[in-house]
Amino acid sequence: MSSQSLQAVACVLGFTAVVLGALGAHGPVHNIVLANNMLDRWQTAVFYHIVHAVVILVLARTAPSTLTLMSGLGPAACFLGGILLFSGSLYVMAYTGVKVLGAITPIGGLCFLAGWIWLAFTKPGV
Repeated sequence: MSSQSLQAVACVLGFTAVVLGALGAHGPVHNIVLANNMLDRWQTAVFYHIVHAVVILVLARTAPSTLTLMSGLGPAACFLGGILLFSGSLYVMAYTGVKVLGAITPIGGLCFLAGWIWLAFTKPGV
């Protein structure tokens, strides 16, 4: 994967985090999440989503033109998985009220943790 492609992914993730944050704060989505008594879960999902989108963007912008597993692609993949599983499960749970989806959330959290550990062993400046 190229760093330019990863940058595009990061930008889409950042965009969707802002949109989902706005939807959760206003209008019909806000009312549904509030009725489900899960606004805090929605806000947690948005927070982790945007933070890790920014980290992916930083990895894309500081990496060589072709990414390898040790030059940012591995941690970025973990962060993407974390966004999809952690934030994604929280979004769906908050919107639908189906609490069993919370069983998926820790898997996404493990993806985030794996990304940070992997990043700790990635060469600085790449």
